[in-house]
Amino acid sequence: MKPAAWVLLLCCSSFALRLLDAEGSAALDRIESLPGQPPVSFEQFSGYVVVNEERERALFYWLTEAAVGAHRKPLLLWLNGGPGCSSVAYGASEEIGPFRINRTGVELYLNKHSWNREANLLFLESPVGVGFSYTNTTSDLQNSGDEQTAQDSLIFMVKWIERFPEYKHRRFYIAGESYAGHYVPQLAKKIYDYNKASSEPFINLKGFMVGNAVTDNYYDSLGTVSYWWSHSMISDHTYHTILSACNFSSTVASRSCDRAVTYAMSHEFGNIDQYSIYTPACPAPSDSSPSNSSAASREQGHLGTTGFRLFLGDGRRRGRPMGYDPCTESYAERYYNRRDVQRAMHANVTGRISYKWTACSDLLIKTWKDTQFSMLPTYRELMRAGLRIWVFSGDTDSVVPVTATRFCISHLNLTVQIPWYPWYSGKQVGGWTEVYEGLTFATVRGAGHEVPMFQPKRAFQLFKSFLAGKPLPRS
Repeated sequence: MKPAAWVLLLCCSSFALRLLDAEGSAALDRIESLPGQPPVSFEQFSGYVVVNEERERALFYWLTEAAVGAHRKPLLLWLNGGPGCSSVAYGASEEIGPFRINRTGVELYLNKHSWNREANLLFLESPVGVGFSYTNTTSDLQNSGDEQTAQDSLIFMVKWIERFPEYKHRRFYIAGESYAGHYVPQLAKKIYDYNKASSEPFINLKGFMVGNAVTDNYYDSLGTVSYWWSHSMISDHTYHTILSACNFSSTVASRSCDRAVTYAMSHEFGNIDQYSIYTPACPAPSDSSPSNSSAASREQGHLGTTGFRLFLGDGRRRGRPMGYDPCTESYAERYYNRRDVQRAMHANVTGRISYKWTACSDLLIKTWKDTQFSMLPTYRELMRAGLRIWVFSGDTDSVVPVTATRFCISHLNLTVQIPWYPWYSGKQVGGWTEVYEGLTFATVRGAGHEVPMFQPKRAFQLFKSFLAGKPLPRS
């Protein structure tokens, strides 16, 4: 900054100081170009927003603006689940973001179905301890949970919009998958309450969408074991054993339930990708690096209080069937651990992160403190508030399957506005949908847990219809 600017800055009021700092931070966050990146016409920004100065908690974000007409297009915040998995690793790098990483972790190539064709995309690594987000208070990593995550995300959004005031009154949506079935509606409620209490609501939240979303412990568990049985993943005997041994309404784990579920996973599932049951599993890594061993533990999952997984998130190793590469988690870990990439993204600039960047944090997965038993009351409140709410399910996911989501929605007892029908992407059935009063449900045919990765064209059609507020096409 020139000397004259420093004099001006020193003479400013505290409000102007904050404003200049915010604008300066936005300029400093601009990404000139990522290593190995093809030429693009859109702007990118990334960096940190401090959400708690006393404990030095800071969340990392990555904004990829819309490819055309960014100044008039809405803002979409994307959150991945876990709890403890990175939106940079999954949402940005293998689902809805503009770039894909090649298998060497050296080059990026374009995703022709990127959602930044229709919106400005904001990816957030949340909570602290995920990806590049950090805290200087170690106990924060042992005490993560739903409430703290939602509160930190609200503070992030308030401060981020101060840094990027051009988005202050822009149409704003939130989307995510898996355990973001908690993150997304919980943050939506925080923003709704914040806007009601504020003299000037400036987070112009219009709605949210969630995919293969953790929603209600009871109905999710019942729907999951029903999916396993109906898709011939488990025997009749194991199915009935689980139903009799597991109390899905309880928050206390049962040994007999744990044994029954563990037996199903260990002896009856076989070597399948539970996140996409009809695609080949990726060959097991030959080395025993921390990254690979942690991925293997995530594939097994951790049994939760009802005998099912506490971790219902996004980490896995898979094969390369039919034109897409589901082993991209390992490519992301190669790419984002490169120092030139971190410098370009303004990540780990202080060197406070002493550990490797990983797609998911095993520590957060194992130490998650509070989790809301059911999101259904939150859905009811936000539907009354008039938010646009879409729920979608890839129908080949056995981790948070379509049956679980349908059980949850059915117990909202909603009025049907448009009865069940097949929707189309191109000349093919993209899935099935039903429109209720206050909520739209859609399946995506042939998609696993990460819908935009398995069926990018169909997912893009889903997103366009959501933004337009129109039912999915019938033909």
